[in-house]
Amino acid sequence: MSLPVAGHERGGDQSPERSDAKAPTVQRVSDVVIRFAGDSGDGMQLTGSQFTNTSAVLGNDLSTLPDFPAEIRAPAGTLPGVSAFQVRIADYDIHTPGDTPDVLVAMNPAALIANLGDLQPNSAIIANTDEFNERNFKKAGLEGNPLEDGSLSAFRVFTADITTMTRKALEDSDLDVRTKDRCKNLFALGMVYWLYSRPLENTVDWLQLKFKRRPEIAEANIKVLKAGWNFCDITQLFQVRYEVEKAALEPGTYRNIHGNSALAMGLVAASRRSGLPLFLGAYPITPASDVLHELATYKRYGVTTFQAEDEIAAVCAAIGASFGGALGVTCSSGPGIALKSEAMNLAVMVELPLVVCDIQRGGPSTGLPTKTEQSDLLQVLFGRNGDSPVPVIAAARPSDCFEVALEAVRIATRYMVPVVLLSDGYIANGSEPWRLPEIEDLPDLRTSFHDDPETFLPYMRDERTLARPWAIPGTPGLEHRIGGLEKADVTGKVSYDPHNHERMTRLRAEKVARVVQDVPDLEVHGDPDGGELLVLGWGSTLGAITGAVNQAREQGKPVSRAHLRWLNPFPANLGEVLARFDKVLLPEMNMGQLALLLRGHFLIDVQSYTKIEGKPFTRQEISDQIDRQLGASRS
Repeated sequence: MSLPVAGHERGGDQSPERSDAKAPTVQRVSDVVIRFAGDSGDGMQLTGSQFTNTSAVLGNDLSTLPDFPAEIRAPAGTLPGVSAFQVRIADYDIHTPGDTPDVLVAMNPAALIANLGDLQPNSAIIANTDEFNERNFKKAGLEGNPLEDGSLSAFRVFTADITTMTRKALEDSDLDVRTKDRCKNLFALGMVYWLYSRPLENTVDWLQLKFKRRPEIAEANIKVLKAGWNFCDITQLFQVRYEVEKAALEPGTYRNIHGNSALAMGLVAASRRSGLPLFLGAYPITPASDVLHELATYKRYGVTTFQAEDEIAAVCAAIGASFGGALGVTCSSGPGIALKSEAMNLAVMVELPLVVCDIQRGGPSTGLPTKTEQSDLLQVLFGRNGDSPVPVIAAARPSDCFEVALEAVRIATRYMVPVVLLSDGYIANGSEPWRLPEIEDLPDLRTSFHDDPETFLPYMRDERTLARPWAIPGTPGLEHRIGGLEKADVTGKVSYDPHNHERMTRLRAEKVARVVQDVPDLEVHGDPDGGELLVLGWGSTLGAITGAVNQAREQGKPVSRAHLRWLNPFPANLGEVLARFDKVLLPEMNMGQLALLLRGHFLIDVQSYTKIEGKPFTRQEISDQIDRQLGASRS
């Protein structure tokens, strides 16, 4: 969409009285992409979250893309310190937070410059003119004022002295100037609420709850929020207001949910459905820390959270919890998973259930801690000593984290094996509407502990799953050896016999391979019998792939899609599906890790399309690659 302009660089000197101009008309649009951007201290994440929550209450479908600065204390007003939050709202089912913003709210010059390259001609820019001064130009590496030098002529520019008007709105307040200035993000939010016909009540209620112990802060923010709304209403800065109707979603009760929150809730639900107390051992790391923070609020549901002194202690504590009959979980990101690898092998050796959540981020080393990537796949598959395969499952979108958590627990407890659950920063921090499931629709995850000493052998195996019995320490007659040394088949005694070692290694691998019995066949969307091109994905590439393939099929192009949830073992029909298509395109946010595996497993020349920018794929990027592949196949 585009915004009709009421006047270039208007707003800062507007009279608070409505002009005689015609009142703004209201126009309905199907969707809009808005990006709030400013300094890391400007509250852009809060601003975007509140716009998102209000839109969720109104029934819009939505998708978000928070973008945090990597540096904790980057200098204010500089490019490294820019924080942004992109939200897309729509009256129909959407799959991505949008390729490019329709509206950019820029709180300072650095925010404008950092995001300008993502804008298309005719996009709207709402700029806080108070921050466009020589000092901030220098910080942003600018030689002049972009609002005045003609460099923004391709865009629709709206300006307002947001900081000045924030202070004016609070001139009767006893708050200090710095505290008043921290309210200016609410002024910008009020402007955008007016522009897109959003009510203020949801944010007012939230502010009153958040600052119930500091009512003066709540009152100040509410006053500024309303001032931003009234400024647009009385000055006619915009000629048109917009409405986005509620989406026609499946009937049910919905809430807006982030990926990490959905993952935490899924683990709690799995604990309740299995009857096992949940124990999380974790060490804080971006972007996984919110799982720890969220689960810490569920103590009344039998959840124990343990913030360990390091990653190794965290996973070892979780293994100890599993040994004691609890649902042991640990959570980290790539660097922490590397540290956990030896203990993960301990869980492999002693064959205990464990869920290892890896919220991937840009690497290697500290890498891009606040950006997204899919580069831990080979690490979680092979990053341990010895032959030690483990099941690996990947979430595809924020709400999917709930179901994937349940599935990971189901496999871990049924097969007595550690399971790795992959998410990433895009999923973890992103949000979307989530339809609350009915309790009776959740899987039955009840498990049992062996308690008969007459029939107990530590490594006697279930015929179907090869799982060994789960024996609780302290149960009379069920004493057995535990630890990382190789175990004798059936008896579980320490064994150095070479033939036993080979047998046990193969049994552990076969147990993981048998998980395929519980993995659904891969579903093809499009032409299930095969065709010219299949776009295959995993993890958070789902949204961009779905949007691009749907668009291509509407244009009559012979393209289908499929998405992998299970990465070890693969679905039983994966090889057959790949063989049906002339070409297979595989987009990944890494250097082609899954493509490498598929070429080795199935001897198919998968066309790898990679991106390692710390940003998710856009729909247009996938669409362009689809056209290249189809064009090449016909040339």
